[in-house]
Amino acid sequence: MDRLSLSFSFTRVRAHIPWTWRRLNRRHSLSYYCGNITLSFSSSSSSQSSSLLGALSTKQKEQVSLYIDTLLDWNQRMNLTGVTEWSEVVKRHVEDSLSILPVIRERCSAVTSTVKLVDVGSGAGLPGLIMAIACPDWHFTLLDSMHKRCLFLEHAIRVSGLLNVQVVCARAESVGQNVEFREAFDVAVARAVAEMRILAEYCLPLVRVGGLFVAAKGYDPQEEVENAKKAIRVLGASVLQSCCVESKGPYGQRTAVVCMKDSPTPKKYPRQPGLPAKKPL
Repeated sequence: MDRLSLSFSFTRVRAHIPWTWRRLNRRHSLSYYCGNITLSFSSSSSSQSSSLLGALSTKQKEQVSLYIDTLLDWNQRMNLTGVTEWSEVVKRHVEDSLSILPVIRERCSAVTSTVKLVDVGSGAGLPGLIMAIACPDWHFTLLDSMHKRCLFLEHAIRVSGLLNVQVVCARAESVGQNVEFREAFDVAVARAVAEMRILAEYCLPLVRVGGLFVAAKGYDPQEEVENAKKAIRVLGASVLQSCCVESKGPYGQRTAVVCMKDSPTPKKYPRQPGLPAKKPL
């Protein structure tokens, strides 16, 4: 399968100028024009491995482009990411977010075709919003506690034209005790939020019995995972697998830690906001 290659040239455009896109070529590449910026998505047959981004449809690639532009625009006014170059956003955020999708698809495809997924501590919408673009038949909830970030997420969803995403602005500890959300999701994911012991208490109360908690971790999280096994067990789950996934992050490798929800989470979890971080299980 072809790898998506990105080529673009640009000159500086003032942030307040509206972005108006025009497709220039409909065959083997996608080009968009805005002001003095030209951006091209093109297929390359010289790739040696498949690209998750390259596998997206034309419409999905357009949505990714709109998301990245929105992210970089808003990032000038608030701290959403330390990555400021378009190509680096693709590598370190977009493809990295997509990298855990095969693991989830493998586990969920035999159970349900319409997955309900919650992204805990979504931040700039990573990985949840990118995954929502890639999986239009799934239903996504982006959970974040910061109001400004939630405003960005709602705007990015509108700009990208996504209809399968909702934003919940609240702390994970509070949402986990809310009957509307408690054990209501097939999958909970988290990326770069906290260590596993803390993440487990944020995420597992939201996952139904038989569902998955998937933590996107760095290239060597084994000690962290081992330290979290007791907490994961207390919360009604077990570690199913830790697997390396394709990623273009700074270390060239990411580990997806997959936990299976075996039994209901005891009602006392999650504890009061702040306690999971201060006193991990």
